[in-house]
Amino acid sequence: MRTGSGRGAARRRTDDSVVAHTEAERHTAETTLDGRWLVLGKDGRLTAYARTRAGLLRWTETRPGGPDWTGPDFFPVPDLTHVSVVQGADAYVHFLGRRETRKGDGPPAVDIVHAIQYQTGRTVTEWRSLGNPHKDREKAARFGVPAAAVSASGRVHVFARNAGRGLMLRREGATGKWEPWEDLKGSGVQDGPAVVAHASGRIEVLAGGDQDAMWWRQAEADGDFRQEPNIPVRMAPGTPAALETAPDRATYYWTDRDSGQLVGHRPGGWLIPLGGAVAEHPVTSMRAVLDGYDCTVLAHRDHEGQVMLSAFGAENEQAGLWWSPTGERCVGTPALALDGSGRVVLAVIGPDGALRVARQTGGPGLALAPSLRV
Repeated sequence: MRTGSGRGAARRRTDDSVVAHTEAERHTAETTLDGRWLVLGKDGRLTAYARTRAGLLRWTETRPGGPDWTGPDFFPVPDLTHVSVVQGADAYVHFLGRRETRKGDGPPAVDIVHAIQYQTGRTVTEWRSLGNPHKDREKAARFGVPAAAVSASGRVHVFARNAGRGLMLRREGATGKWEPWEDLKGSGVQDGPAVVAHASGRIEVLAGGDQDAMWWRQAEADGDFRQEPNIPVRMAPGTPAALETAPDRATYYWTDRDSGQLVGHRPGGWLIPLGGAVAEHPVTSMRAVLDGYDCTVLAHRDHEGQVMLSAFGAENEQAGLWWSPTGERCVGTPALALDGSGRVVLAVIGPDGALRVARQTGGPGLALAPSLRV
């Protein structure tokens, strides 16, 4: 394989929340969102998102397959320390933010907030608070960063580390009403768990700890979460990622805390060294058909800011993989997606804060055309 470079939330729209492009030009992307920040809409158009201190930036393809884009549109969202993004099978895009508001002396007031974009190019709903499970202000200030998944039924599941370093869950019920926060237990949980929603609707979560990784999963779609035995591995904080690589089976990727190298793992199997020196973010992963084969595509930013790319047969990491430089440099994490024509697209936010997009060419393997600055 050759690789190379070359539902329950209010639906009220706030039309005045989008700032015209001429004003948005004064807003430069500072970093990427957590999660898959390049998404494909039902209409076949891609949308990319990034962050500034004041809110969200959004770029949208003008037609399926590109190459032209509009944006950036600016959505002001004050006081967010982190934002993650996740897309459901219905193509709705959900944003989960950690909001930190200063109110006089003492620790800040912290809550988790949620907003939705229902269709490509449409505005984002108002941000609704999902609260904080801690009533004590000191503990509430230590509440962690949200990660999320959407089940096949469209129910949003939000996970975050609590002040005692266990894992908390809040999710939508069958009627669309949000259920109370639920304590999934755990010990020493780090921020940034890896969450995967299988095509079956089941969701799994893997979170790093001080000495082990903790794993929760559902026996059935939208069911209760059961904690499985810990996995004796040491993950670098903030680096776990997950990808469904076979029906109801996930492959997890993370950076080993001791060696600094990227590894892969399917629970019940062996650790698989993957090489590559990933920076402090998760590796980006996706599935794609290349040369008629079901493949996994990985991308990461190395310690020098360069974007590296690899492609190999799905669940065939043991056969070896090779990392190829793309010639791109980025901040945050790179993004991967299939466009409306089924081509692999790599997107990055460059050091200058601009969106750059490289698209698969028609040759064999995975070769990318030179990137275009949007």
